[in-house]
Amino acid sequence: MNSGKKIFWLGVLILASLTVLGDGRQKKPKTDLPPVHQSWLEKDVVYIISAKERDVFLALQTDRERDIFIEAFWKQRNPTPGSPENAFKKEHYRRIAYASEYYGRETTRSGWQTDRGRMSIVLGPPRDISDIQGQGTVFPAQIWYYEGQARYGLPPNFNLIFFKRDGLGEYVLYSPMQDGPARLLVNYQGDPTNPEAALQKLMNYDSRLGRASMSLLPDESPVFGRPSLSSEQLLNQIASVPERMVDDNYAEAILKYKDFVEVDYTANYIPSDALIWVTQDRSGIFFVHYSVEPKRLSVLTEGGQYSLNFALNGIVTDLQGNVIFQYEKNIPLNFGKDQVEDIGKTSLALQDMIPLISGDFKFSLLLKNTISKEFTSFESTISIPRDLTTPYIGRLILGYRAKSAAPADFNKPFKIENMQISCQAGNVFQAKENLAVCFQAYGLGRDVYDLGSLKYAIIKDGQEFLTKTRPLKDMAGSYFLEEFPLAKFPPATYKVKVSVLDGAKREILGGAQDFQVSSRADIPRPWIISKVMPASRDIEYSYILGNQLSNAGRLDDAERSLSTAYKQNSSLKYGLSYGQLLFKKKDYQKAKDILSPYAEKPEANAPLLWTLAASCQALAEYDLAISYYKSQLSHAGVIPSVLNAIGECYSRLGNSPEALKAWEKSLEINPNQESIKKLVDELKRRMG
Repeated sequence: MNSGKKIFWLGVLILASLTVLGDGRQKKPKTDLPPVHQSWLEKDVVYIISAKERDVFLALQTDRERDIFIEAFWKQRNPTPGSPENAFKKEHYRRIAYASEYYGRETTRSGWQTDRGRMSIVLGPPRDISDIQGQGTVFPAQIWYYEGQARYGLPPNFNLIFFKRDGLGEYVLYSPMQDGPARLLVNYQGDPTNPEAALQKLMNYDSRLGRASMSLLPDESPVFGRPSLSSEQLLNQIASVPERMVDDNYAEAILKYKDFVEVDYTANYIPSDALIWVTQDRSGIFFVHYSVEPKRLSVLTEGGQYSLNFALNGIVTDLQGNVIFQYEKNIPLNFGKDQVEDIGKTSLALQDMIPLISGDFKFSLLLKNTISKEFTSFESTISIPRDLTTPYIGRLILGYRAKSAAPADFNKPFKIENMQISCQAGNVFQAKENLAVCFQAYGLGRDVYDLGSLKYAIIKDGQEFLTKTRPLKDMAGSYFLEEFPLAKFPPATYKVKVSVLDGAKREILGGAQDFQVSSRADIPRPWIISKVMPASRDIEYSYILGNQLSNAGRLDDAERSLSTAYKQNSSLKYGLSYGQLLFKKKDYQKAKDILSPYAEKPEANAPLLWTLAASCQALAEYDLAISYYKSQLSHAGVIPSVLNAIGECYSRLGNSPEALKAWEKSLEINPNQESIKKLVDELKRRMG
């Protein structure tokens, strides 16, 4: 990078985690790993790797993939993102070295494998160690005192006890529930099921050890003689510390996207928050609105200007995995110094929208920051009703602001008619804001609109906290919007439930969303970058939706959309899609008629020439088909399938030498074509 250019990492607020599904690959047995990777998994990180990270690592197929994962593993734990020195990694290996040197002296195992080694590696050195040698009354023991581990969800302070069981071997971790005070006493002859006598003897010898033997929490006062259940919960919490160290969804993202992102990006996954909403506008088009809020942003600075570039790759598949829609977008952004400082204090949300046909789908988005070679992703299921005469309620969107906007000749994410909804994933609000509840409902029928009502219920702790009912006939527009001032809402978690009631007050539709009112006086809201889309009447939507319908196999609907686009704009883009649809419908003559005028134009491309050639071949116009196939080869290079089609056309014309030449050329490129080999052998036999 030029000396005048620098990359800045901006820490931003993230309110919720995002789950990305793995790809279901078989895990590799640990014993099949190369020694260096097996040692890394079973020694270096055995105590700090989460179950999800371990599963993903075992599912990787190559050493290169594992090396990239290891790099990402440490990057996710770097307390200073972008710093060349990773303080966490350095401290972790220092802990392993210390444990190996000092905690293996009473055992044949290495010190890092012992209980004391494990705890010191996971939690670090204790604030204080009390060493108790026993003098014939208790077995050798140590009390480790910890503070400041709240970042892992642990109590503010706690003890751990290690002791030599029966006075022999290494120090092992003590459990008040599993061991009890009797295990700490030498030659204790009392009832092991009644810890009171053992506890009294232990208290007489060392009161601190006695109290800790019943509860590892110094501030807890357990019932005398009864071990603390909270202590067992503490030990379980410590065992789950690896799950709390990082948002380990990055691991599944690496596994899922390693074949789709460049190597430079693979280790640089950034967690993000995401929000998705589906609406239908007055033209009848359904739009999927989405917002992505990366946890961290990196910007390039040069000459006092700051820039970054987002590259989006979205894909919609049906539930069988067939691709319905795929798109790419590039969004360059430039900021001033003050803007960058503001974003660093809050966050940045990138908002976009796509049109989508009706059906049930999976939506995946890959978002890359090409400046810093970082990426994030999210997945969501989407359901869009096909039968709008059947009652249906869309997803509730909860906004912290709903603002009326002037009519505009474009579409904008999270804008419905003239109302712009400002929202953020996580649904966390502050008391000075209004809660804006917005949704759409379909197929209600005239009777419901005339006699029915809409009930809003805010629920807190399972009880109705606030309700509001409005007649449906008083509401106009294609959406429903209700605002609730939150000034009198105490900080808590709530649920807003919406019910559509008929004239008899029976619920015919319902939807709900959880939200939280925070005790914070101010919640920084993100900078919003919106990707504006054309007005709904633009023929681009007929083109996009027509191709989606074609991919979904709804060919008649697709033809109506694509013919509309073609009639309004006969450029190659629209003509080719229409022609390809006609070919798919086996209307070869019409496909040929549509596509032929483009064949001699400079913009003619390989997909056009292939569709045109295949249409002519289906019409038994073999000479013309050969001509178009050969033109395609000049555009796209030598392709075995095209050579095979040329050979077939020559064979149909009775030109065996040319057919043989085409098929033999195809086999030179790909010898593993048994059907073509048989054709060649048969043709040679016939030719003598």
